[in-house]
Amino acid sequence: MLSFATLLPLVSLVLAKENLRTYSAISPKASDIAVAAATASTAVTTSDVEGAAFNRFVVIWLENTDFDKAAESEGLSYLAQYGVTLDNYWALTHPSEPNYMAAVGGDYFGLDDDRFIALPKNVSSIVDLLDEKNISWAEYQEHLPYTGFQGFNYSNQETFANDYVRKHNPLILYDSVADDADRLSHIKNFTQFEYDLANEQLPQWSFITPNMTNDAHDTTIEFSANWAKNFIKPLLENEYFMNETLVLLTFDENETYADKNKVFALLFGGAVPESLHGTVDSTFYNHYSEIASVEANWNLHNLGRHDAAANVFDIVAKKTNVTNDEVDTTYLVNNQTYTGYLNDASQELPAPNVNAVNKVGKGVLPAISSLWAEKYTSQSSAGFFTSTTTTISTGSIHDATTTASASKSGSASGSASVKASGSASATASSAAASATKSTGAGNTIQVAGLTALFGFVAALAL
Repeated sequence: MLSFATLLPLVSLVLAKENLRTYSAISPKASDIAVAAATASTAVTTSDVEGAAFNRFVVIWLENTDFDKAAESEGLSYLAQYGVTLDNYWALTHPSEPNYMAAVGGDYFGLDDDRFIALPKNVSSIVDLLDEKNISWAEYQEHLPYTGFQGFNYSNQETFANDYVRKHNPLILYDSVADDADRLSHIKNFTQFEYDLANEQLPQWSFITPNMTNDAHDTTIEFSANWAKNFIKPLLENEYFMNETLVLLTFDENETYADKNKVFALLFGGAVPESLHGTVDSTFYNHYSEIASVEANWNLHNLGRHDAAANVFDIVAKKTNVTNDEVDTTYLVNNQTYTGYLNDASQELPAPNVNAVNKVGKGVLPAISSLWAEKYTSQSSAGFFTSTTTTISTGSIHDATTTASASKSGSASGSASVKASGSASATASSAAASATKSTGAGNTIQVAGLTALFGFVAALAL
């Protein structure tokens, strides 16, 4: 008899939608990669744009770990004494890729898997906001084979274990970055981080992704936490790195899909005063707060998506006179996605809310507003902005209320109306959480209404 884990691919196949948007994955041979690496262009840019609370922001993401396990690990417990633990920080959905996408673009557009994705060039990201004010930026992806690599993955060439994966590289998912040679030259590997650090040429914004071993995806939290400790400890002693720097260390999602999708997060760096070392901040944050905090710190425009409504890290809020929203998380789960552009080809790409105002009173980036104004008006007039979209149709995003489906299949097992202030992401009710079964492989399947499906699959196993 086949095991349940063996049957999962069959279940996934049965559940898959026929009208799913798909893309042709870029999977070059090792020989082609070597040729491309020889001519790849790497940019080194710095800037010194003064911010309200920090002058450099560094984001480090680890993988798939429940809050308690991360907080109790030896490595992260050690680091926590040098910073502020955010104990009410939330991922947005499952699995990994939509969370990475949302953290730099303000939405995940209905993505509910880890497939090859390339968002159209008219979809903006945090890069557009940074570039407008000439704030330098870069990504550092461990074992990226060369600067600007766009392939689906790059395995260890000796062991063939998972190493670099595109799904953990947020900016490469946006064609507004990937189709621009100059921007592409800022997507680097870890050797370039070491070079930029040694030469005191780090950018003011950066996103760091360890490989699949070091980020806990293919190992354990203890292994990953020790990696993080060993990677970060020398940085804590580096005067150049620490100077006016804010570092966010967090996770893409939790491991137990049926639980509330709250993840461990830690803020540290020279921008965090010693009086806050070892303390806890219980303000509600999510991955959209990463963008919102950058906007507030440098008084930037917004993307017209969930960044405009998101709460700002308290260390920034205090410097910018921002009042964060209180968010009731009683029924917040964030363990499934909504029906949208990337999981239903019948859905239009939602326009950003060109009228959105962020927490520091700045409107949408003018270039975004002019590009999308007509589409936003037409979608609003057509009643497009409903529970199946995440762009709010009128007014300021953080003054709106949205209702989001708990499941892409439209299951009645849980949809909840949630105050959008600081959240506005698709959520599921506690009933939906109890109606799911989390497998050892980290997959979640709706139990309610699938009796016939499992009967069919069980028959295949006999």
